[in-house]
Amino acid sequence: MPDGADRREARRFNMTLPVRLLPRDSQSPELKAQTRDVSYRGLYFLAEAEFKIGTTIEFVLTLPEQVTRSGDVNIRCQGQVVRIEPTHNGRTGVAAKIDRYEFLHAAA
Repeated sequence: MPDGADRREARRFNMTLPVRLLPRDSQSPELKAQTRDVSYRGLYFLAEAEFKIGTTIEFVLTLPEQVTRSGDVNIRCQGQVVRIEPTHNGRTGVAAKIDRYEFLHAAA
């Protein structure tokens, strides 16, 4: 396999979706981000925060009505940061694998 070959095991979909990064403690704020691409095993998102490789993160990914055809669907995920990339616009590109997820019930 040549250097730089794509090692992804799951198909990625280029989608700009809202992501809410949940705080690790009560002192930290919730952060907002946007995906660049998503698969069932991971995602790449852009955020205005610093991350470290190996950090466990929790986030809520929202699939909009245009994707689900039945209303917005929120998915709470726990994952791990596997790659970090600086970008030209001051945000950080973050690749994370998804370790587990659950669909959240719609607000009444």
